[in-house]
Amino acid sequence: MTELVKTGVEGLDSILNGGIVKNAAVLISGNPGTGKSILGLQYLYNGVDQFDEGGLYLTFEETEDDIREAAESIGFDRWHEYVESGEIKVYDKRTLLRDGDFSTTLDRILGDLQDTNYDRLVLDSLTMFQLFFDDEKEQRQYLLKFIDILKDSGLTSLLTTEQSAIFPETDIGLENFLTDGNIYLIQSPAGATSNRYVWVAKMRKQSIKNSMFPLEIAQGGIKIYEQAAGFSMVGESPPWFGEETE
Repeated sequence: MTELVKTGVEGLDSILNGGIVKNAAVLISGNPGTGKSILGLQYLYNGVDQFDEGGLYLTFEETEDDIREAAESIGFDRWHEYVESGEIKVYDKRTLLRDGDFSTTLDRILGDLQDTNYDRLVLDSLTMFQLFFDDEKEQRQYLLKFIDILKDSGLTSLLTTEQSAIFPETDIGLENFLTDGNIYLIQSPAGATSNRYVWVAKMRKQSIKNSMFPLEIAQGGIKIYEQAAGFSMVGESPPWFGEETE
């Protein structure tokens, strides 16, 4: 029987029919402001807070203080406590970029991952990760190496990536082929505000509910409303709606 890792995100585990397959690497795609970083923080925080599973947070864009402020502002009040205790370990931009040579940094981090007893990992973001490489071949080489070590280390991982368009592009990037699942966070303009949705586009080795579902970001993080599927969106149509898929 496939072992699943619960995200603890209200509504998401139901859409995933129980959680994410253990040791999977899942791509979280979305345009800026859709909640990708919040989902990553929530996944790690819930891991410690609800399931006694430690986590690693890698960010190329922010400092550890930035991450703490973001976590506490959304209601993850014990974030600093979990970092201090080592249950959550943060590799911030100063740590990841201090060697000056990214290949050296990545090899060091990958070595650390092989020696870890953590269960969860978030990389924010894969977009920045890929900018350090000159061509697609080199990107593929390091991304494959990175994902293989995540799996060998027993980590169930979320990798965020920027999606420039409001709706998912039809062109499939390299990272989509190398990861085990793809979750899109979508923000659609609605007058002076915007509507937010989640779409689980694929998950290997498990059935999913791949309709688009509304979500909100509030104190306590992301909440997804499974009962509100099947709606039409302001000014746009969803790419497609499905039932359950493998």
